[in-house]
Amino acid sequence: MSTRVYVPTTLERLAAHVAAGEVPADGERFVAPDESEEGEYAALTEAALASAELGGERRVVLVAEVGDPDAPVPLADLVAVHVDVAAEPDPDEDLAWFATQEIPHLLDGSAF
Repeated sequence: MSTRVYVPTTLERLAAHVAAGEVPADGERFVAPDESEEGEYAALTEAALASAELGGERRVVLVAEVGDPDAPVPLADLVAVHVDVAAEPDPDEDLAWFATQEIPHLLDGSAF
């Protein structure tokens, strides 16, 4: 059985995760209280708030399907990335969805 986790991060940290091939287990993670759309949105929103506290230019939330929500997350387990598209985002705006194949474009800035 897998669990969907929402991991707050920054673009700078995402680059480090890509270089390491995984998201380490020591970061904060959020799990939806249930499998409803509302529950998943609540977990995404909490992770976006936590990302803002990390001090990056944009809020970034990694979404992964994992067997153990407390273990390191291999990049292959990522299913989506949510990111602010504006450099100075409105904290009330929703994050944009990106496929994992777009991570290189997020990191080099060409996705914006």
